[in-house]
Amino acid sequence: MLKAISLYTGVGGIDFGLEAAGLKTAVAIEMDGACCRTLRLNRRWPVIEGDIHNVTSAEILSTAGLRKRDADLLVGGPPCQPFSKSSYWVNGDSGRLNDPRSSTLGQYLRVLRDTLPRAFLLENVSGLAFSGKSEGLSLLLDGIKNINTGAKTNYSVKFQVINAASFGVPQTRERVFLVGARDGTDFVFPSATHAEANSVQGGLEPFRTAWDAIGDLPAHPAEEGIEVNGRWGGLLPTIPEGQNYLWHTSRYGGLPLFGWRTRYWSFLLKLAKDRPSWTIQAQPGPHIGPFHWKNRRLTTLEICRLQTFPDGLSFDCSRNEAQKMLGNAVPSLLIEVLTREIRRQLLGSPARGHLKLLSPRRNKVPGPEKVTKVPSQFLSLIGQHPEHPGTGKGRAARERLAKLQPTLF
Repeated sequence: MLKAISLYTGVGGIDFGLEAAGLKTAVAIEMDGACCRTLRLNRRWPVIEGDIHNVTSAEILSTAGLRKRDADLLVGGPPCQPFSKSSYWVNGDSGRLNDPRSSTLGQYLRVLRDTLPRAFLLENVSGLAFSGKSEGLSLLLDGIKNINTGAKTNYSVKFQVINAASFGVPQTRERVFLVGARDGTDFVFPSATHAEANSVQGGLEPFRTAWDAIGDLPAHPAEEGIEVNGRWGGLLPTIPEGQNYLWHTSRYGGLPLFGWRTRYWSFLLKLAKDRPSWTIQAQPGPHIGPFHWKNRRLTTLEICRLQTFPDGLSFDCSRNEAQKMLGNAVPSLLIEVLTREIRRQLLGSPARGHLKLLSPRRNKVPGPEKVTKVPSQFLSLIGQHPEHPGTGKGRAARERLAKLQPTLF
């Protein structure tokens, strides 16, 4: 069986995709204790629990039972908060490579240099490839060039920003992927297989939806901690499916309770049965969605489904820990798709059969849930509210936006 080294494994989102595509995780490196417990509870992969900065490449190879150049694939999604969109708008033009959290990129390069796998896959936030702010991407590309020079390899690198929904994941989630082969073979990213229902053409399928993923699960589960309470909980039932707090602004159909774009997009954000979910959050806060159309939080199983994890996983942790693990993970189906292409194009070993993690299509989608009237305690908010002046925080952020207008490669 083809073998992979997994860095920054988390709860195993990448590795479940590898598994579905026929690869074995020979070793997984992860520092979060809850993630490690969950990995050991669900799979028999060898796990090194520790900070990658303190784990030697020799220990990684020894635990995996591999020698240098033996591994078929190196995978990982280095956690890089400095390159997220939110960090960009908060910190503007400050040097993101100076943030100590960006050192995870260098550790990925270190293991790549010391293990020299046949191919590699690296996942990261789409902000890594912001035009004009791509210093993290440049660091990776320059580092790979240095590896080629020092090790006499010929790693070629291709990168692309991908929306997971475009490949059958019932969730919109944009990430950048880098793929390279040791022998210099160029990787060609697969073409999208799914699109918006009103723009399907050329053999594309409609996006998989939230109903496809979780429509067969109980509408009123017994899981604790899924109620939405607090100051704004009573407002959630007044918002239609697929909408957020913007429904209650002067531009939409509700009451003018808020100013346009004065809160985070995901504030009181609710799933729609006939669309993909919005990005699952790792630390959503009390009133940050996406929420279920039944006006509650998503259960752990529902989040697993929206992340296209295999069914049957167990969690020995708190609900908040599970939310964090799952929200930080990569949708496993997307990795299955990419790994099948890596097998075919770079490893000379095409996978057989159909995709294993693709949600089944559920054709009978119920209509939207009815909304309720706005409770009396919120009626005092009705009035004229100033709209947000622009993207970012204040005048400086607006000036940066006007000058830069960042786009993705």
